[in-house]
Amino acid sequence: MQKKSTAKTSSSAKLILFNKPFDVLSQFSDDQNRQTLADFIDIRDVYPAGRLDRDSEGLLLLTDNGRLQHQIAHPQQKMWKTYLVQVEGEPDQEAIDKLQKGVDLKDGKTRPAKVELMHQPDNLWPRHPPVRFRKSVADHWLKISIREGRNRQVRRMTAAVGLPTLRLIRIAIGQWSLDKLKPGQFEIHHIPVNNPEKRNELDTTRHRRHHHRKGRSLSRGQGKNK
Repeated sequence: MQKKSTAKTSSSAKLILFNKPFDVLSQFSDDQNRQTLADFIDIRDVYPAGRLDRDSEGLLLLTDNGRLQHQIAHPQQKMWKTYLVQVEGEPDQEAIDKLQKGVDLKDGKTRPAKVELMHQPDNLWPRHPPVRFRKSVADHWLKISIREGRNRQVRRMTAAVGLPTLRLIRIAIGQWSLDKLKPGQFEIHHIPVNNPEKRNELDTTRHRRHHHRKGRSLSRGQGKNK
């Protein structure tokens, strides 16, 4: 567990940056006993600002402020979301151009995206369970940024150009990024509610914690961040 702290203000909204592990639901409860946010975050009255699929990893934002939640999650805000995407196959320039300009999906053409071919990311944590590869087909990494939030959009985009997604990690939403957060770890930021967009108004309050509970025996009131 790691923790950093300074004082917060009375007029601030709470924003949690969480590195969601693979196979964790972006909700606090589940009637099928699957892993949820409650297995990692023991803070009351915070809610996800948007979603991240169970089989995806990376940055998920949570807040206790409805206005900030809307500002982050609503499609009209057009906030950039950036992903590291491991795909099966070799992306050529034609496929990259199509992704950048927009591809036709069943629910319509996607907006233009930022797409670049990249080397395998440094210091990337292993996924559990590991990604299944086909030895006969090479895999590559793309960095993709979109301003939409359709269901499983990035996976459908890469599939549409013949590049099935093997692993998907969200690394940034707007000005907020994973930084050095490890899977299962989160930070708390306090943001002035009068203008939550400005990075320079972020309170330096950062409580970093790493929860990895086994089972559901730990009460949400234990070890609670103040």
